[in-house]
Amino acid sequence: MANPRIPYRLSSSNPHLPPLHGKSILVHLVVNVEHWQFDQPMPRTIVTPPHGRETVPDVPNFSWADYGMRAGMPRILELLDGLPASTSFNAGVIDAYPQAAEAMLKAGWEFIGHGMHQKASNHVEGGESALIAACVAKISAFTGQAVRGWLSPGLRETVETPELLVQNGIDYVCDWVIDDQPGYLSTKNGPLVAMPYNLEVNDSIIYAIERHATGEMLKRLEHTLRCFEHEAETQPRVLAIGLHPHLIAVPHRIHELRQMLDLLRASDKTIFTTGSAICDWFTRAHPTEA
Repeated sequence: MANPRIPYRLSSSNPHLPPLHGKSILVHLVVNVEHWQFDQPMPRTIVTPPHGRETVPDVPNFSWADYGMRAGMPRILELLDGLPASTSFNAGVIDAYPQAAEAMLKAGWEFIGHGMHQKASNHVEGGESALIAACVAKISAFTGQAVRGWLSPGLRETVETPELLVQNGIDYVCDWVIDDQPGYLSTKNGPLVAMPYNLEVNDSIIYAIERHATGEMLKRLEHTLRCFEHEAETQPRVLAIGLHPHLIAVPHRIHELRQMLDLLRASDKTIFTTGSAICDWFTRAHPTEA
């Protein structure tokens, strides 16, 4: 197989899924809330060093992310007030940014595991298994709820990641961006739901990597929504949107998030929901496919 975890098929031949509460476009807002460590190289940069040599501490690039946690988070929390949402959440945020962690918990967001700190991947000293277990335990203790979803930092897995996620009680993973509907991913420890995520309507890709002008994300969302409105006449779609406080929530872009939410609300086919709700909807409809 081209994909060793998920058998290939055209999305048009996926098993039929029913609407969710009468709606056929399931909007999953995923706010990536991360702890970039001051004494480590930054995972992504906006300012390059004058002579090409990276330094630690990297004050300007650390501050870029730290601004999002201080000034960007309140803007996102205000705009998403009352909406179901998820946070892909570095467990280290609990200690580094306690006010933000408490605010998201109070808002009722779902907490998706996203590593301990924002590093390049799950490849860590001491072992990936211990890392996942520590993250799940720390987040569960903080929220009082089981951690059901996982998004690897940078979506980077090892060959054993899916097995380790199932071993640690994870029901779905967002790393496999292969379809607009959930599917089953095979592991030696049993099935794992591959949850749709998005690398196209994602502020990290659009603004930090591709470096488009403000407005590009709204434009892509509008085109995506129109496509999904047509396709959802026959099959529901999951519309995941990746957000980062230091990118979408800066003063010259926050209006774009407001307009995106208005656009989604205006469609009679959309429903805002969480990763766990999507997972339960999918597994109820197709409990035996695995």
